[in-house]
Amino acid sequence: MVPLPPRLVAMWREHVATFGTADDGRLFFTEQGRIISYGTYHRVWHESRDLALPPALTGTPLAKRPYDLRHSALSTWLCAGADPAEVAQRAGNSVEVLLSRYAKCLYDRQSINNQRIEGLLSS
Repeated sequence: MVPLPPRLVAMWREHVATFGTADDGRLFFTEQGRIISYGTYHRVWHESRDLALPPALTGTPLAKRPYDLRHSALSTWLCAGADPAEVAQRAGNSVEVLLSRYAKCLYDRQSINNQRIEGLLSS
């Protein structure tokens, strides 16, 4: 099971239809079907980052490492109001770990939470 929104599943399926997978099922691999080396991955990440970000942001920590995308995704899901237990399961974390690392994104959400609670209580 791949816990992705339908739009991302469609992109994933298109990628697999276009490029296939390695013999062991990996999505990203060398032309010979081997594992991509850290050096290659690191170089491509930084080249892509420089192309994707405006010049004013390339010197900042924004998306400095591929792992930062995970942090961004989980924070975004929490800010969108996704159930923390579901987000934790998708991330392979406990709810405790998820909230201790990503709860900063929940700052100043009191009015949104009050509206949700009031909506639930009035229904």
